Formats: sequence, C-alpha cells, structure tokens
Amino acid sequence: MKKWSKKLKGRTLKTGVLTAFGLIISLIAKSQDGNAGINEANTQVRSYFESGTNLMYAIGAILGLIGAVKVYSKWNAGDQDTSKVAAAWFGSCIFLVVVATIIKSFFGM
Repeated sequence: MKKWSKKLKGRTLKTGVLTAFGLIISLIAKSQDGNAGINEANTQVRSYFESGTNLMYAIGAILGLIGAVKVYSKWNAGDQDTSKVAAAWFGSCIFLVVVATIIKSFFGM
C-alpha cells in the first residue's frame, strides 16, 4: 500500500508541475494577445467617437426644440415659473454641447 501511495504522490507532483508550467506558458501567450486586443479596442472606440459626439449634438438640438415649445406654452399660459423652466431646458442642451466639445478636446480627437 505504501508503494502505491509513493508512486501516486510522485505522479501527482509531476502532473502538478506540468500543469503549472502549461498555465504560465498560456498566460505569457495570452498577454501578447491582450495588448493586441487593447489596441484594437482603442481603434474601435476612436472610430465611433465622432459619431457619438454628433449624436450628442443632435440630442442637444432636440432638447432645445422641446424646451422652446415647453417654455412658449408656459409663457402663453401666464405661468410664473417660466424662467425656471427655460433655464432648466436650455441649460441641459447647453450642457450636452459643452460636454461633447470638452470630451472631444480632452481626448484629442
């Protein structure tokens, strides 16, 4: 019985060493692919960036139009809080335009 357990322990030790060696080799190989993947992701994000900022400008324009209609209807109704509503709507569309411009200049696009 002791003979069998010694043989088994030696075999599991060799198997464990070979498994660890295989994992180290695979990690080294994957790290090279990881750099390529990061570079590919960088390229893809930069290619979509212009479309994203144009989308933010379009959303800002739509918010400006909706805000103009809301403010006009409140103004015609004689509501007292027209200036608050105007500041909120137009502030949000200005915020979108400014954020898109700042992000564009921050990332050097």
